[in-house]
Amino acid sequence: MIRILSAGSILTLVITAIASPLCADPPAAALRATANDQGIQVHEGDRPVLFYQRSPKSLQGKHERANYVHPLYDLDGNILTEDFPTDHPHHRGIFWTWHQVWLGERKLGDPWLASDFSWEVRQVETMLANPDLLQLRCHVTWTSPQAVDELQTRLPLVRETTTIGIHRAGPNHRKIDFQIHLQALQPGIRLGGSDDVKGYGGFSPRIQLPPDVRFRGVQGPVEPLRTAVEGGAWIDIVGNFASKTATSGLAILCHPSIPGFPQKWILRSSGSMQNAVYPGRQAVPLPLQTPLLLSYRLVLHRGEPSTSELSRWQQEFATPPATAP
Repeated sequence: MIRILSAGSILTLVITAIASPLCADPPAAALRATANDQGIQVHEGDRPVLFYQRSPKSLQGKHERANYVHPLYDLDGNILTEDFPTDHPHHRGIFWTWHQVWLGERKLGDPWLASDFSWEVRQVETMLANPDLLQLRCHVTWTSPQAVDELQTRLPLVRETTTIGIHRAGPNHRKIDFQIHLQALQPGIRLGGSDDVKGYGGFSPRIQLPPDVRFRGVQGPVEPLRTAVEGGAWIDIVGNFASKTATSGLAILCHPSIPGFPQKWILRSSGSMQNAVYPGRQAVPLPLQTPLLLSYRLVLHRGEPSTSELSRWQQEFATPPATAP
């Protein structure tokens, strides 16, 4: 069944449910998506899972942004993410952006700071391919007021197609996938992180961190430093997020198809985001033909999973390989 819902002049929400006759009636805790004038809300049964921010949003006219996830909820319905935090008001939930976007030799705004840069979400397709997986496919065009044609119309700079895959929760964990495809729409587009020794940029969860937060990587505990650190294919963030007695957390997994895998990490124990660094300080060209694919998985979990379980999650994520939309 296909339904088309109007949600503004630039957005069409397409909800496609594909089910066999034997599964015509969804389970009681079915994944579902609903649209409003701001974006797309995902529930599992009556419990909220996440909200995708489609419409531009600002803080008193500053740091206007769109195309990110907030709130993200844990398995018990508690909000994990932050938006417009006082220490870094440009941070926003689960986001993927960079300090450097170049058109030839011109640097265009600062998408990380949400300054002189815009994300036009043109369409969101919502597909329930089976009862266990709901996908939001978000079609986005990047523009900047610093890149216009002879009529002062903004040039389309990058075509982004991001698919967010929300899996039904198991007893103690939920998987959420992000496949980010980026394709240049103008020759000479380059993408880079902060132009300093940290080089941060790319996929970045901004999480409400508890005082006892700890980080674990493939080789064991990881200590945050000012600059990027080694962690391996995944980082697990654990602590007493929702209560003073119950440990829970969030693991960030990187797909081996990402150029330069495994990347380094920018980690912070308070007042900042956690970043799987790509590409770093040195800007890299975006292709005009085949899109660049950056693929990540979040695993929300109760308790503190063993290293072997985290490695199994990583292996499951890496097989089969990520594909184009």
